[in-house]
Formats: sequence, structure tokens, C-alpha cells
Amino acid sequence: MTETLTLTRPDDWHLHLRDGAMLKAVLPETARDFGRAIIMPNLVPPVVTGAQAAAYRDRILAALPAGMDFAPLMTLYLTEDTDPADVAAAHASGLITAVKLYPAGATTNSSSGVSNFDKVRPVLEKMAEIGLPLCVHGEVTDADIDIFDREAVFIDRMLDPIRKATPGLKVVMEHITTANGVDYVKSAPQDLGATITTHHLIINRNHILVGGIKPHYYCLPVAKREEHRLALRAAATSGDARFFLGTDSAPHTDPNKESGCGCAGCFTATNTMALLAHVFEEEGALGSLEAFASKNGPAFYGLAENQSKITLIKSDSPSQFPAKINSDDGPVTVFDPGFPVYWSVA
Repeated sequence: MTETLTLTRPDDWHLHLRDGAMLKAVLPETARDFGRAIIMPNLVPPVVTGAQAAAYRDRILAALPAGMDFAPLMTLYLTEDTDPADVAAAHASGLITAVKLYPAGATTNSSSGVSNFDKVRPVLEKMAEIGLPLCVHGEVTDADIDIFDREAVFIDRMLDPIRKATPGLKVVMEHITTANGVDYVKSAPQDLGATITTHHLIINRNHILVGGIKPHYYCLPVAKREEHRLALRAAATSGDARFFLGTDSAPHTDPNKESGCGCAGCFTATNTMALLAHVFEEEGALGSLEAFASKNGPAFYGLAENQSKITLIKSDSPSQFPAKINSDDGPVTVFDPGFPVYWSVA
């Protein structure tokens, strides 16, 4: 017997597409199911100006297979040299949807990020004035702060002061991983939202470390204790409009993951919607999946919902997903939840 669930076509509010051969290989995995995605700007070199964002958007659209309908929502990488006027012009033209803040050294290709927040205050003030959201990688990078505590410390030391100093600035806490993050979002006005990834709803830190290191479960922010995973599940399935899907799907070739200094990132674009249906069903909250994946994000960003639909199907036998996506740069391992999944996208 099959069961079906029809949803407004979802969007991904945090996505890495990379560039070149990797872009060409992974873009169809997102465009198959998702109408739009916030595109991360941490290329090498990063996308820091409106002109660079326009060129990157053109490369994405050129890589989109014929017949696929997908809109990349571009972002700028915030640096200490970012020009407020360039940001405002890119926003006014409709080119960019957000600006991305990486604390320097926080994650992949983040060396150009911000160390001195006073230097970016004029940009943040301009963004608050024009209604342009700031997407935040919410971790401190201090060597003396334990990696499992860096999100909670970021909230106290950096995010809360930034928000208090910049009234009206819309902020998205990306890929929250802790109960601290959930609680902070719940305590704030509606100008603060948060994305939650697929993989952080499924794995905790034991999955990475117990029985040998699992490089394809390693991501940043790193997965935390089980109590935090459960808090994320409760938030995602609650229907609260401040929480929405951002997969942080991040392709790396297998040699770059399975090395002495493996890259951070989980590639979930291929099977995210099936995995989410599994998670939401486990939580008795299938009725809330559409809000999380399709409605809350557009509402926060002030965009219309997608007009098209997708249908999820639950079958009696487990769904089969590809183990890898092949690119001319090398194979990319698709996230494996470690259990059978009976849902798929029709």
C-alpha cells in the first residue's frame, strides 16, 4: 500500500553549489525538487561584489539542465571591506536576497570573513535600512572555546550585541545545532529566524565518532549531543514560522572528505525531502512538513510561495538513493541516514 503527501514546492534557504564541474554535477540534485535556494558565496575567491554575484548567477543558470525550473537567490560574502553602496545597489536591482556573515576561519573557505565587527557596522546599518537580511554562520572561532560550545558562545558574545546595536536588522541564524539556538530564536521578535539542516535532525556527535570516525557525517557546525538534536526536531516540527529548511548541502569529493584533514560538509540535496518526511512522520508531524520546507522561509524573506507542488510517496519497500554523485572533479558521497527510508519524491 502506498501513501502520498502533496506539498507546495519547497525551497532551500542555505545551499552550496560550488562552481565549475562540481556545480554542473550537483545543481540538478537540488533543482529536481526545490524551486529556489539561497546560494552560499564562499567560493575561491569569494563572491563579495554585485558584479561577482551576477557572474556567478549566470554560471548557475548556464549549468541548469534544460527543462528544469530553478531560481538561484544570490548572496554577498560580507568582508571588512564590503561597500554599503554596492550592497544596496545589488539589492535594489533584485540581484541579491541576503548577505552572508562568516566569522573568519569558521568553516570552508571562510578566511575572508569578519574579525572586527566594528568595520562592518556601516554595512549592517544599511541592510537594516533597506530590509536586506543577514545570514549568519553562528560560531566563534576562538581557539580556547570548545568546538561544541562555539554556537552558544557566539549568541552571547556576537549575535546578541549585533542585533541590539542594529535595530531592524533581519537575521537568519543558519544551521542551528543547539537547544541554545532554538531558545534564542524563540525569545526574539519576528526579525530573527533560523534554518535547520536535514542532517542535524538525524545525527548527533556519536554518529561521527563512535566505532571509528565517519568523515561523511562531519560538518560545521559539528553535530552536538542528543539533547540538542531532539530540540532541533521539536523546533522543526512545531510549525513555528521562525524555523525553516536550509540544508547546508555541501559537496566535497570523496578524496577531500576521506583525508587526513577531511573537509566539513554533508551532501543531502539528493534525498532531503524523503529524509524529512521520515523525520516528520517519526515525530507525528507530517502535517507540519509543508510549513517547514515550503512556507516559513518565503514568509520570512518576504517572497511569494512557489505555485507548483511536489508529491511524496511512501511505499512498502525502502527507497533507493544513489550512493554517490559523479562529477568531473571526482565522486561525491550522498548522505546516508543509516536506516531504511520508505519515502521518495514522485
